[in-house]
Amino acid sequence: MSGGSIQLDGLAPALCLCLFIAIAYILINRQVVRKTYILPPGPRPLPVLGNILGIKLAEPWVTYKEWAQVHGNIIYSRLLNQEIIILDSEKMAKNLLEQRSYNYSDRPQFATIDLFGMAFFSATLAYGSTWRLHRRLLHQALRTEAALKYRPVQLRRVHQFLLNLLEAPKDYADHVNTLSASIIMEVIYGYNPAPRHDPLVMVVERASTTLTRENTPERAAVLSALPFLLHIPLWFPGAAFKRSALECQKLTVEMIEAPFEYTKQNISAGTAMPCMVSDLLSRMKDEDPSYELAIKNSSATAFSAAAETSSSVLMVFMLAMLQNPDVQRKAQLEIDAVVVQGRLPDFSDRTSLPYVEAVFRETLRWHPVVPLGVPHAATNDDIFEGHFIPKGCLLKANRAMAHNDDKYPEPYKFKPERFFALDGKLNDDTVGFVFGFGRRICVGRHIADATVWAAMVSILTVFNIAKAKYDFGNDIEVTPKWTNGVTIHPLPFPCSIAPRVPGMSTVGLTEMLYS
Repeated sequence: MSGGSIQLDGLAPALCLCLFIAIAYILINRQVVRKTYILPPGPRPLPVLGNILGIKLAEPWVTYKEWAQVHGNIIYSRLLNQEIIILDSEKMAKNLLEQRSYNYSDRPQFATIDLFGMAFFSATLAYGSTWRLHRRLLHQALRTEAALKYRPVQLRRVHQFLLNLLEAPKDYADHVNTLSASIIMEVIYGYNPAPRHDPLVMVVERASTTLTRENTPERAAVLSALPFLLHIPLWFPGAAFKRSALECQKLTVEMIEAPFEYTKQNISAGTAMPCMVSDLLSRMKDEDPSYELAIKNSSATAFSAAAETSSSVLMVFMLAMLQNPDVQRKAQLEIDAVVVQGRLPDFSDRTSLPYVEAVFRETLRWHPVVPLGVPHAATNDDIFEGHFIPKGCLLKANRAMAHNDDKYPEPYKFKPERFFALDGKLNDDTVGFVFGFGRRICVGRHIADATVWAAMVSILTVFNIAKAKYDFGNDIEVTPKWTNGVTIHPLPFPCSIAPRVPGMSTVGLTEMLYS
């Protein structure tokens, strides 16, 4: 000891030795665990490449379902240097992602997140203080009780959607996109978009399309294993993903900044409508830039995610009604028996329309629009049912569990009747797994649920969806084509959307909507 201080020089070798022993113990123990407990079964990986050559990169969930039929409901695979576990069972996904959420609430940090301007996105944030702040803000604004106050907005926008369908039925896909975006923009920002072709809505659509197409774990695994690809010039063959990334970065900046500044300016002018952003900003006790940034980024997350998923579900519904006219007719008969002629159903009618509710659930189940969700990541090594799950491993809950033959017989048929118990009442299966699991479950699910139900029941009340016809009178048969990416939906297909009341005019529908 000298001058009140402790000389540590003599302890340095001992400390280094202790650190070496600790690291060696951890590594050796991990290898012992790997040998004691085996990884889940799965396809045999190739050296270096892993299983990447055996996956349909455009539709990986299809490959994962095929693997499950061979290897079971928990499958290990490797894409280059990324270990992945696929969960093909709802029960297994709940056991891990919900009951052990303390270890499976993290997200993988893909190279594509920054590349495509996704750093703001709450759903891909690592599990930590920033994510918890985002989650708290979104929960305050979008929880079950808070979502109720937005129902008048949802009905008003659905009514405008019906007018758009009547005036231009061939543009139904554009109307679906506008409906979903306009509701969430008013809910979050108090923004009132134009009925059609609103410039900000179009920005969101373009950004969401690019993000969902490019930012998949399978694509990210390639860039993570081959990081030099991030540095190739834009003109280089195969660099199309970089050009898409640059466009997406610009679109996401505009999507984040423009509506947020719109709301802030209206707050300053005293003209802001009640909405999520104005409510959260009013709670700020000081000018904390990190808190305001969290409001901005979490709002943009809710905006882009809700618009994309709601419109995708509605496109699935339109296809289902086209292909299942008997289901459509049965739902319409129920509505006609419950709802007084001359008015549209509203949320107070929902419990009185069990078959419509079954159609809603079957739409979610038939073709889940987020087939793999956003992957979870293991925070630490774990043992589950004798299987070793390594730290950092990705876990994907394959929504192909919606096609489990044991739970859903004839899973590829659209059968709303499967949601009724023997006593004729709806069962308790709400297909909630499509919204995710555990602490990462979709926080905007209550808004999305209400939006999609209101649009579906309103379409069924006013319109018939049927096959379009050639000029010479024959039906146009539809073989649907699908988008690919994180979110999927059928591409626009030919169909006839005609009012159930022959000769209904815009004036007549307007009187019905606002009488």
